[in-house]
Amino acid sequence: MVATTRFVDPPAEVLAEAAAAFGLLSSPPRLHLVWALAQGECDVSGLAERVGGALPAVSQHLAKLKLAGLVRSRREGRRVVYLIDDEDIVATVQGLVGSMAERAVDVTEERASGRGA
Repeated sequence: MVATTRFVDPPAEVLAEAAAAFGLLSSPPRLHLVWALAQGECDVSGLAERVGGALPAVSQHLAKLKLAGLVRSRREGRRVVYLIDDEDIVATVQGLVGSMAERAVDVTEERASGRGA
């Protein structure tokens, strides 16, 4: 006998909220920012340098992420430091991007060794 688990479908509002979060993360620069902030808090200048974006563009992306409640900021003197505000999003991003990065390394290694198609 095979045990089956029944899942209850989430309400439409929850699905809409999840879709909005995935929509925000569908932008490679915003996804990179969340990935970078998952490693630790950082200011806009440091993030712009890390993700290779222009300061105004990075600020706009951070504003959208902040508005959505995925990141938050705090002031340290004249600097504004950003940090993750939703650990579930971090786990999702780290899981998905991390496993995709591992697969990319495996494919590269296979090709280099002549095992890949």
